[in-house]
Amino acid sequence: MAGKLTIAVDAMGGDHGPSVAVSAALRHVRENPRHELILVGQEKVLRNHLPKEGAPRGIRLHHASETVGMDELPSVALRKKKDSSMRVALNLVKEGKADACVSAGNTGALMATARFVLKMLPHVDRPAIITALPCAEGGRTWMLDLGANVDCSADHLLQFAVMGSELVTVLDGIERPVVGLLNIGQEEIKGNEQVKRADRLLRASSLNYLGYVEGDDIYLNQEVDIVVTDGFVGNVALKTSEGVAKMIRGYMKEGFTRNLFTKIAGLCALPVLRRLGRRIDPRRYNGASLLGLRGVVVKSHGAADVLAFTHAIDIAAKTVTADVSSRIEDRVAQQLQRRASA
Repeated sequence: MAGKLTIAVDAMGGDHGPSVAVSAALRHVRENPRHELILVGQEKVLRNHLPKEGAPRGIRLHHASETVGMDELPSVALRKKKDSSMRVALNLVKEGKADACVSAGNTGALMATARFVLKMLPHVDRPAIITALPCAEGGRTWMLDLGANVDCSADHLLQFAVMGSELVTVLDGIERPVVGLLNIGQEEIKGNEQVKRADRLLRASSLNYLGYVEGDDIYLNQEVDIVVTDGFVGNVALKTSEGVAKMIRGYMKEGFTRNLFTKIAGLCALPVLRRLGRRIDPRRYNGASLLGLRGVVVKSHGAADVLAFTHAIDIAAKTVTADVSSRIEDRVAQQLQRRASA
């Protein structure tokens, strides 16, 4: 993509608001001097989080008088918060004043507002949320949908696979990423009718389709790059994984601090634990893309710290640079043409 890349940041969203969003934006422009970030929010509040000398080069403020609460109903945010930092940031993308939007705010409100403001790409019925998860041997597996669509048809799952393949091709440099369809078993007889029909559609597509995968394959199967499922199952799987990870961390902390001997053992194991922590650090996987929209939107975890939020901004920048939206539009059209001629 030629010219300066501009990203609108909803600086008021998330659990930490400007304290994290502004610091992450400053970090990103230091590392990417050709990028410009527009911090959207209450200008007086944002200035309090900038350096004493004011906004550095690459940082611009854009005032928005309202904020969307993390527990606010999407319908309320959409109808009554037209000057929210989230809505204004998305408007900047729609108006061509920004190339992407990053927000740590209310997921439901972001999805509803983004769909209303930016609209869907041609031939794409629904948006989908995708993010990367750590897997065996230091790799990562991408998974979608993670909560945007509770009920999905087989055609929607095919579209998710197409969109996910284009994103992973760009971000991970894999020419033909391997797609797996999440199911309760790998045998052909297992699964509901929706999954079975999606399996047939994926086999008839031009995607690099592996077949059914199970829940443990998300983290252990090194053959699969993308796991496709509906938003209900995907969100449950993601939240379950997060809970298990927190439980294991709690057990390890309790075990290594139980008494003097376990504390000594913990000190001896510290280098290994630190390497393990870096490999599975969720902050390095932060940044879920909302695919299928006429514009780039990246959702950061609401509790993200500066490192995690910076990673979400990085994801947005890479997605814009590779023109993923146009690639998705072309690929979906190709799949429709392939099905029509079959």
